[in-house]
Amino acid sequence: MANSTQAKKRARQSEKRRQHNASLRSIMRTSIKKVVAAIATGNQEDANKAYQTAVPILDTMVNKGISHKNKASRQKSRLNARVRAMSA
Repeated sequence: MANSTQAKKRARQSEKRRQHNASLRSIMRTSIKKVVAAIATGNQEDANKAYQTAVPILDTMVNKGISHKNKASRQKSRLNARVRAMSA
């Protein structure tokens, strides 16, 4: 365990940041799951709305450093492809 005052403060800050990042990651994952669930129901309108809601969330997480930009781009691309495939 940390002994110095500085190390104790860093430990507190790290834990606070870890919990905040975990919360943001959860929001991101939930938004993706909502799109997948809407696709599973077969309603393209709901799936499209869920996708439109998820895209800004994914972009925000990239800006906050929670997700890598290429990963977010890949997720958006795959979700969009699944939503578009519903009409075909």
